[in-house]
Amino acid sequence: MNKMILSPLLITLGALCALHAEEAPKAQPADISRISEAFGHVIGKNLEGIGVKFDIAQVIKGLQDEAAGKNSPMTEMECVQAISAVQEKIFKEQCTENLHKAEVFLSEHAKAKGVVSLEEGKVQYEILSAGNGDVVESHFTPLIRYTGKHLDGTVFGASKEDEAIALDEVIPGLKAGLIGMKEGEKRTVYIHPDLAYGTNGYLPPNSLLTFEVEIVKANAPKEAAAETAAKGATHSHEIAEPETITR
Repeated sequence: MNKMILSPLLITLGALCALHAEEAPKAQPADISRISEAFGHVIGKNLEGIGVKFDIAQVIKGLQDEAAGKNSPMTEMECVQAISAVQEKIFKEQCTENLHKAEVFLSEHAKAKGVVSLEEGKVQYEILSAGNGDVVESHFTPLIRYTGKHLDGTVFGASKEDEAIALDEVIPGLKAGLIGMKEGEKRTVYIHPDLAYGTNGYLPPNSLLTFEVEIVKANAPKEAAAETAAKGATHSHEIAEPETITR
């Protein structure tokens, strides 16, 4: 598990504490109510990012008790360790549940008309429309358009323009699904988590991924690949952190 617990909240609070009194705008008394409410929203948003369903009433009680000088039921270190343990439990449950969903889906989907299975059933694809151009080979850098989705149809990433991707650098399942595609062809590729991101990255662990892909050019010129690489963080930031099609 690679998410740092409490980091969003600590960063937010740390930034506030770092402000010098002379640099901070002086709030008028009439503003304190609104500022306090807004700060509650800041805390609430950061609590969501931790991934634990907190008892908000007890969070409020903790704030009130701290303001009143009362003792906490845990030390800060104990609290961090306890939250980490809860996160780990939730993570393991998600791993098991999502892996089960992925395997059930692929097992049933393999029986559907027009579905082609690869990699012992861990990669499947359907041809949405045929192409008639050059064919993508294993070490090519095709120019593509794509939309990446979760099993429930939620989009986690999509190309905003044609993108050149080196097949030697993409996740194994997508590489397998793209090899053999012709220019102009469109496919939906379904990828088991073992050949996607598994339990790594910032996607839900053991997510089955689907990609709707169109091949614009089977092997893009080096200039196009370099241009995509230069935009660089296109995948790592616009597609949502490490939830990219590259490894």
